[in-house]
Amino acid sequence: MVAAGAPAARAQGPAAVSGFAGITGVRVGHHTLSERPTGCTVILVESGAVGGVDVRGGAPGTRETDALDPVNSVSVVHAIVLSGGSAFGLDASSGVMRYLEERGVGFETGVARVPIVAQAILFDLGVGGDPSIRPDAQCGYDAARDAAEGTIVEGSVGAGAGATVGKLRGMERAMKGGIGAASVTLENGLTVAAIVAVNALGDVVDPATGQVVAGVRTEDGTGLADVRALLLGHEAQPDQSGRNTTIGVVITNAKLTKSQITKVAQMSQDGLARAVVPSHTPWDGDTMFGLASGGFEGDADVLIVGALAAEVTSEAILRAVRVAQGLDGLPSVSDFSARGR
Repeated sequence: MVAAGAPAARAQGPAAVSGFAGITGVRVGHHTLSERPTGCTVILVESGAVGGVDVRGGAPGTRETDALDPVNSVSVVHAIVLSGGSAFGLDASSGVMRYLEERGVGFETGVARVPIVAQAILFDLGVGGDPSIRPDAQCGYDAARDAAEGTIVEGSVGAGAGATVGKLRGMERAMKGGIGAASVTLENGLTVAAIVAVNALGDVVDPATGQVVAGVRTEDGTGLADVRALLLGHEAQPDQSGRNTTIGVVITNAKLTKSQITKVAQMSQDGLARAVVPSHTPWDGDTMFGLASGGFEGDADVLIVGALAAEVTSEAILRAVRVAQGLDGLPSVSDFSARGR
C-alpha cells in the first residue's frame, strides 16, 4: 500500500537478474517497503570474508567503516548493508545482526559471537511520500532472511527503490536511479563482481561512448541536459546538500589481505568516477566496500582484481539506471526509450 500523497509507481516490468557465478558463500537479499519507495539490500557472507572500504564522498553515512581500516584488528566481516532512509536507515544493520546472531554467526569474543556488519546509506527521504517511513531493523532482518545465492534482482528494489539521479538542477528535473549488479570471470576462475545503489547528484554516463544515460533533464523534461555542459555554463545549482550518494560492494573470490581488498575498494571508485559525473562531491556520500571470499585457489594480482573491480562497478551503475522503474515525476531510462528519445 502506498502512503498518502505518494506518487504512484508506473507499471512494473519483469525484474532483471544476474548472478555472481564463481563466488560461493555470498548471498544477496533485498527488502522493499510497500508504504514508500525505499528499502535495504544485504550482502551476507556467513562464513566470513576479508573486508575493506573506501569512502570518498563528502556527505557519507556509514557504520563500522573504522573496523575495516587495515590498521585495526578485525579483518573478517559477515555482512554489508546498503540502505535508503538517510542516517535513520542505519538501523537496518541491527536486524541483520539479530539474524546472524540467531544463526550463531559472528566474531568469537569468549562470551558471545558478535556479527561484524558494515553499512552505508543513501538519502531518499524526499521520494514517494511520508519521510518518516524508512528502513528499520525489521527491514534488515527480512532482507537477510530472504537473501539467496546465485541471482540478484536489480532496479527499483531494496536500497535502489527510492534512488534518484541528476539532481544538480533540483528534483523536478531528476530521473529514477536504482540498484544494479555485474560480474566478470576470467578463464582461470578468478571472479570480480559488484552491486551498486545509484542515487547520484550528477549524471550517469556510459564510459564506452561518453553519452549520458540518465541524469538532469532539460527544462521541458523531454531530454537530457548533460551536467557537463551545465557545469561549464555555470548553470548548475547544487543545493541538494547531503541528499545523494552512490554506495556499493565489490566482491571477489580471490584470497586477499585486508590491505589488498582495501586497495581493490579504492580502485573500484575509478569505475564509479567513470560512470557518475560529477562524483565524490561535497553532497554525495560515495562509499565502496570490498569483500574477498577466498574461494579462488590460484594467485590473484591485486592490480588485475582492482582494475576489474572498476570495470564491474561502472557496469553495475549503468545496469542500475537502465533497469529501474520510473515514478510519477521521476522517469526512468526505459520511459525515455519508450517515447523515442
